[in-house]
Amino acid sequence: MIALLVVLGAIIAYTLFNYFTQKKIVKTLTQDEFISGYRKSQLIDVREPKEYEGGHILGARNIPLSQLKMRMKEIRPDKPVYLYCQSGARSGRAARTLYRKGYRDLSHLQGGFKKWSGKIKHKN
Repeated sequence: MIALLVVLGAIIAYTLFNYFTQKKIVKTLTQDEFISGYRKSQLIDVREPKEYEGGHILGARNIPLSQLKMRMKEIRPDKPVYLYCQSGARSGRAARTLYRKGYRDLSHLQGGFKKWSGKIKHKN
């Protein structure tokens, strides 16, 4: 029983640590805030290609989280980076990865693409 409580406590501590670390390194933006700034930034969709092809924010580049470490050179560290995924979890992880490599102006879309009601482009 004590071992179970220790494991549960460790999971809760890890979750809280990640939550507060993420809040410090990436700005979570509402859709209106996101719209007002994403045209002046590097807009990155970190979902997988099939998700991206099903519909994405107009002007977004697809760099899936699974390929981010290999494709980081495609993202300039001196310009703002706006990230989004389906719900916000993967874009948060992408922001942590970028932050560790020296990127500092990081934002992501609150609620992700599933909450987006702006312009969408579909791949044919």
